Amino acid sequence: MSLQKREAVSSSDLDPLMHPPPKLILASASPRRQELLDQIGIVPDLVDPADIPEFPEKGEKPRHYAGRLAVEKATAVATRQAGNFILAADTVVAVGQRSLGKAANEEEAESYLRLLSGRTHRVYTGTALILPDGTIRSRTVESKVTFKPLDRNDIAMYLKSDEWRGKAGAYAIQGLGSIFIKKIQGSYSNIVGLPLHEISMMLQGNGFNIWHRSDLMHKTGG
Repeated sequence: MSLQKREAVSSSDLDPLMHPPPKLILASASPRRQELLDQIGIVPDLVDPADIPEFPEKGEKPRHYAGRLAVEKATAVATRQAGNFILAADTVVAVGQRSLGKAANEEEAESYLRLLSGRTHRVYTGTALILPDGTIRSRTVESKVTFKPLDRNDIAMYLKSDEWRGKAGAYAIQGLGSIFIKKIQGSYSNIVGLPLHEISMMLQGNGFNIWHRSDLMHKTGG
């Protein structure tokens, strides 16, 4: 886990008698990430997506790319949500050192699926959490996914489904794309878009009580 430091606020700025408790801001518009947080009973106080360019730098490796974007997303939102917990993430599908982001069109989606066919690839999700005092915590989690060999009909029918749109690597493991998956190694939720174990540990380890905030506790009378 990496640790960086932004401009900190004074302790008086966080005095609970003067200010309300810090909010949890999700710096992502992804409904999949909101659904994953909901699985562990966490509902962000606000969804405030970052609007930043999402392109790998020349020669940038996929793992670094995912981590960098997560930090940049969190930092962009923190400029307007200072004093809160800011959670951001970015998911990259990688074949070797090639990063596969969201396909721009059907032709690119087809090329991605052909590349993934019959191979094992890696999925990296970079996560970043900015604390109320401005400290940045970040971590990148890796999972491996093995595709079955895809024939022309597999690819044609999947493209027709439109499920590939807006998905890293042009597939969704939580949907129809699951029929292509022979094996996974590592976190399933990481492949969907948010590694829940690591996120929960990051939040709890930095002063965010997920048990107190969890809607699951309220639903079960806890």
